Amino acid sequence: MIKTPAQLAVMREAGRLLSEVFTLLDGFVAAGRSTLELDAAVEAFIRNDLQARPASLGQYDYPFSINTSINEVVCHGMPNARDVLKEGDIINIDITLEKGGFIADSSKMYMIGNVAPKARRLVDKTFEAMWEGIRQVKPGAHLGDIGHAIQSHAQANGYSVVREYCGHGIGRDMHEEPQILHVGRPGTGLQLREGMVFTIEPMLNQGSAKVRNLKDGWTVVTQDNSLSAQWEHTVAVTAQGFEVLTLQALP
Repeated sequence: MIKTPAQLAVMREAGRLLSEVFTLLDGFVAAGRSTLELDAAVEAFIRNDLQARPASLGQYDYPFSINTSINEVVCHGMPNARDVLKEGDIINIDITLEKGGFIADSSKMYMIGNVAPKARRLVDKTFEAMWEGIRQVKPGAHLGDIGHAIQSHAQANGYSVVREYCGHGIGRDMHEEPQILHVGRPGTGLQLREGMVFTIEPMLNQGSAKVRNLKDGWTVVTQDNSLSAQWEHTVAVTAQGFEVLTLQALP
């Protein structure tokens, strides 16, 4: 669970490389592109340009390098040629990358063209909720502090928090202990220690928090077909507080 300074240095490099994938996507995600095209572009960039491994590919027998979750899809959307992005869509792209034996994990929302104000607000408030959680991270804090901050911000803005999926420890394996819930009570749960590394990845819905799985065994959608949004970063606990390992460099 606790990463050494040397291990953290490798994870920092994996996170930096993963941020470069999103910089590539910033200029590639657009109306008219299929999610399968996005997947192919990401896999090629990770393998050929970054000399790294797309860690999701083959994990739990998942057949793609990314998850592409559009509109009412909460998480684990599978790329395919039929899902072509169109004006007004919102999409979460979730990517994992392994370099030097360690994995980084991050996801980002993209808004396609002229997005409805209610959809844009959901995307923005979900981003804020993630950062409310990240800012709780420091030695001596508790996991419940993270969940409470996210839940409070979401509910104050009229959104529900998906309960079935959560953040997780990460390192040599994609999913390690502990689980990072996005709801909670302050001062409860595991106490954070320097060297822990985990993801914070809240999923907020416009309507009910209830979700359902599609027949493909992966795709999760809102039960009431309301819009959903998610953001994710890999975060390390440092002596001073936190370090976000997957931040994109400023342009």
